[in-house]
Amino acid sequence: MNRESIYGLTSEQVTTWLLERGHKKGRAAQVWDWLYRKRVTEFSEMSDVNKDCLRLLEEHFHIQTLTEHTKQESADGTVKFLFTLKDGNLIETVLMRHKYGLSVCVTTQVGCNIGCSFCASGLLKKDRDLSSGEIVEQIMKVQLHLDQVGKGEKVSHIVIMGIGEPFDNFTNMVDFLEIVKDQKGLEIGPRHITVSTSGLANKIYEFADLKLQVNLAISLHAPNDELRTRIMKINRAIPLEKLMPAIEYYIEKSNRRITLEYILLKDVNDQREHAEELAELIGGMRAYVNLIPYNPVDEHSQYQRSEEETVLAFYDILKKNGINCGIRIEHGTDIDAACGQLRSKQMNQA
Repeated sequence: MNRESIYGLTSEQVTTWLLERGHKKGRAAQVWDWLYRKRVTEFSEMSDVNKDCLRLLEEHFHIQTLTEHTKQESADGTVKFLFTLKDGNLIETVLMRHKYGLSVCVTTQVGCNIGCSFCASGLLKKDRDLSSGEIVEQIMKVQLHLDQVGKGEKVSHIVIMGIGEPFDNFTNMVDFLEIVKDQKGLEIGPRHITVSTSGLANKIYEFADLKLQVNLAISLHAPNDELRTRIMKINRAIPLEKLMPAIEYYIEKSNRRITLEYILLKDVNDQREHAEELAELIGGMRAYVNLIPYNPVDEHSQYQRSEEETVLAFYDILKKNGINCGIRIEHGTDIDAACGQLRSKQMNQA
C-alpha cells in the first residue's frame, strides 16, 4: 500500500477518517495531540491509543517522510536544513532567530519555474509540487530540532518564501496553512504567517476571497514593466497593469496592509529615479516596502549588492514621499541561507 504523510491531513480529516473506520471522535483528538503537542515520530509511541487504531494508522500513513541530509548553523544563529524527500529529491528549510520569536522559512516546490534572474532557487527547474504533508513536516523537523536542543523554544512564525512559488502549489499551500494554524496543534496564529508570491494575479484574487488573515508579500523588485520584465520573466505574462489591481483587491478584501519586496541590485533598480517611480506607483496604497540587500549567487554574477549609501538614499526618497518602508535585516548569508540564496550546492550534485 502507498502510504501518505499523516501531516497532510487537517484535524477534521483525521477525525472523519477514523470515524469512517469505527473509531470515536475522542480517538482522533488523541492522535492529533500525539502528533503536534507530544510530537512523536512513530505511531507506536502513542501509548494511550489502542492497538487496532495504531495498526490502521501504520498501514495507511507515515509520520516521517523527510530525512535530514545536512544541517548548517550561521554565526547569527540561523540554521539551514537540507532534507531528503522519499523520492530522493532535496529541499531546504531555514530557521531564523528574531527579537519577536523563531521563524521558519518553508519550501513549497522541488525547484522553481518562475526563473527570477537574481534568485538561486530558479536555477533548478520545477520537478514537482510538495504535498501539504511535506510542507508541514518541515515545521515539525525544525521543532524537533528545537526540542532536542532543550531550551523549551517553539516555532512562533512561518514565512512561505523558500524554494518554489507558493501560489503555483495553491491547494497544498492552503491546506498547510489550515493545519499549522490549528489551535489544538501547532497553534501558529495567521498574523504570524507570511506568504510570498512573485505575482500570480489570479491566485491573489482567490487568496483574498479565502479571508485567511495571513500576511501577503509580493516580490515586486522594479517600478516599471520594462525593468521588471528584464529581471523577472513572469512580468511578461503578468505585467504591472494586471498585478497592481490584484494587490488593491487583496488590500480591500482583507483590510490588511501588504508587503512589497524590493531587492536592490547595484546600478539596475537602485537609482534615485527608480525610487521616485516606485513611490509614484504605490502612493496612497496600504503597503510596506521591504528593501532587501542583494545576496550573492555564484551563477548570477551580473548582479552586485548596492552600496550602503545608495540603499539609504533609496530609503530616504521613499520616506520623503510618504511610503512606509524598511531595510531587511539579513539572516544566514554566510551559509547561503539568506533571501534569494536557497538552492543548496548539494542539489546540483544529487
